[in-house]
Amino acid sequence: MSLPAPALAAQVPFESNLLLQALSEADRTRVAPYLHPAEFLRGDVLFRVGDEVSHVTFPLSRTIITFVLPLRDGKSVETATVGHEGALGGVVSHGYLPAFSQAVVQVGGPAMRIEAERLNAAKQASAAIRDLFVRYADCLVAQLLQSVACNAVHPIEQRCLRWLLTMQDRLGTDELPVTHEMLAEMMGVRRAYLTKVLGEMQRSGLIRISRGRLKLVNRPGIEQAACECHANVRRHFQDVLGAVYGRSGEIVALDAGHPETLRPPVLAALVKPARTAKTRKL
Repeated sequence: MSLPAPALAAQVPFESNLLLQALSEADRTRVAPYLHPAEFLRGDVLFRVGDEVSHVTFPLSRTIITFVLPLRDGKSVETATVGHEGALGGVVSHGYLPAFSQAVVQVGGPAMRIEAERLNAAKQASAAIRDLFVRYADCLVAQLLQSVACNAVHPIEQRCLRWLLTMQDRLGTDELPVTHEMLAEMMGVRRAYLTKVLGEMQRSGLIRISRGRLKLVNRPGIEQAACECHANVRRHFQDVLGAVYGRSGEIVALDAGHPETLRPPVLAALVKPARTAKTRKL
């Protein structure tokens, strides 16, 4: 016997993903029957360049997934990071065309998934769901654009600090499960060079390095030494999604329930598409 929608909603861990948590009780019942649990390991690839992306994925708790753009010479560069504050897979494009980048799990853990078409139907039925995802997609694109600027003009030291701050925002802990190899891959540089950069940061009293771990010991100092990119994206999340941050910098809540108190999103690409429209997925 199938459970009624309210009972199904009670079984979904909405509190473990801030986008899902921001839904009203009525809107939770619209998506709960179609949300399914998943478990990911570090290194899992959700989709690659050119893949059809049929599902939207909501990382739960400390699961972190990054958008990575592979290059012809074998290198790859991180362009955006998604944790328990967001979702990925057709968020901007409504789930129609092949992916332009690939999504790689950096910190394994649980997630909830829903077919893109089911989520689109919920958006059609609820202006509140539609508004929430327009605002989130605007913030995701802001992160992508800022990352492009950062990768183009800022030195590796500042890019590395930006990425570490972004990780801490989503994990909520000073201890980050980060290896030299992992960071070098995200930065698109050789491991030996990245090790040298991290060593200098440790001597400056910003971080402490241990096997398979990296601890941020001076967040205020890191924020001061980093470029403006992390602060710009953080401010945009606050303005557009009402993001709330804890003492250690972690994102603890989204408050988009009162749009009149927030800046309106400006992402023109999110105007409701025709059924035959073809747009790329993020």
